[in-house]
Amino acid sequence: MENASIEAASVDTSTDTPSMDDFKEQLEGSLKKIHEGDILKGTVIGISDTEVVLDLGYYAEGIIKLEELSNDPRFSIKADVTIGEEYRAVVIREDDGHGNILMSKKRADDVLSWEHLREAMDNKTIVKVKIAQAVNSGVVTYLYGVRAFIPASQLSLAYVENLEDWVGKEIETVIITVSEEDKKLVLSGKEVEKEKAEKDLKSKINKLQRGIVTTGTVEKIMPYGAFVNIGEGLSGLVHISQICGRRIKSPNEVIKEGETVTVKVTDIKDGKISLSMKAVEEKEDIVEDIEEAPSTYTTGEEATTGLAALLKNIKL
Repeated sequence: MENASIEAASVDTSTDTPSMDDFKEQLEGSLKKIHEGDILKGTVIGISDTEVVLDLGYYAEGIIKLEELSNDPRFSIKADVTIGEEYRAVVIREDDGHGNILMSKKRADDVLSWEHLREAMDNKTIVKVKIAQAVNSGVVTYLYGVRAFIPASQLSLAYVENLEDWVGKEIETVIITVSEEDKKLVLSGKEVEKEKAEKDLKSKINKLQRGIVTTGTVEKIMPYGAFVNIGEGLSGLVHISQICGRRIKSPNEVIKEGETVTVKVTDIKDGKISLSMKAVEEKEDIVEDIEEAPSTYTTGEEATTGLAALLKNIKL
């Protein structure tokens, strides 16, 4: 019985005892030498009115003073920093006098942000920014901590009358210029709007069906025909041979700019719309709102008005 009691007490607990290998990574991190200029990643574990504390996984904590946190003048240490965030920061000094590592996030941003910016420009990534201030001929914002300029001509497709009205607004932009050497970063909101407008126009064109009869306004008369706006930002060309049943030398013999005419959609292809006044028959149903028209369409012969003409009413 005594032997049985001794055997029962000899329980193998080796699997419950941590070994040195379990702490190898932590030990190596704690002993690793840190040098000025190193860019380290840390987790925010403390926030005060004047500084942020980072857990670096080393023998000391990282301290980022308020003035070293951001290049953005709108930055707020209380509003823009949260516990658990990961920051990359440059080592300024190995010891701040209290055994901590003094660091700078904005200096790391100066190095790392340009890489992100070049990548975003190459990928044509849409980025949302908030306008910080109006300056001569444009506005200023910040992206990845870098000061960016948006020229007035690149803010919007629409004409920008007062730059101050844009301060505080959030807009979607793409990067059109990145130059780390010149510290130059230029964004465009107009390019985003333009792409969306083109997609919207293509979508509307695809919803049209050949044979629809509707009314439109004569926008422009050319020697070869007339451009007619049929609504929803869509325009098509009525070729001179499709204006009336008789032969004419000029569209002006029959129609004038600004006149309302009834037309039939005769073809839609490659973003182009062909119209005819001559093909409209008596007592045909007229579609007043082309958005209500059927959306199925099979392409036919080449039409005559391009997407550039369809965008002519948008101020670039």
